[in-house]
Amino acid sequence: MSMMVKDPDSRIDFEFDWATAYPDGQAIVASDWTIAPTEAGGVTAVGMAHDLTQSTASLAGGVAGHVYRVTNRVTLSDGQIDERSMTIRVEER
Repeated sequence: MSMMVKDPDSRIDFEFDWATAYPDGQAIVASDWTIAPTEAGGVTAVGMAHDLTQSTASLAGGVAGHVYRVTNRVTLSDGQIDERSMTIRVEER
């Protein structure tokens, strides 16, 4: 799991590239992003998108000094379901 740093006032895109994990032609057919913990003023996904191999979320907000787990769960064209997570630490930059 990777660690990223985000300013509480920024809105920035984060992406997972699934192509390297599934090189046999599977494609993303559904993608969902979750963030924990859920709290007032916490990090939120304000936009989500995906194509056949990549999934992107625009993340906004967050409380300075707090740490969040951001998880992307995808369903692939062959029915497999997988997920990846990253840790976001929010700090004034």
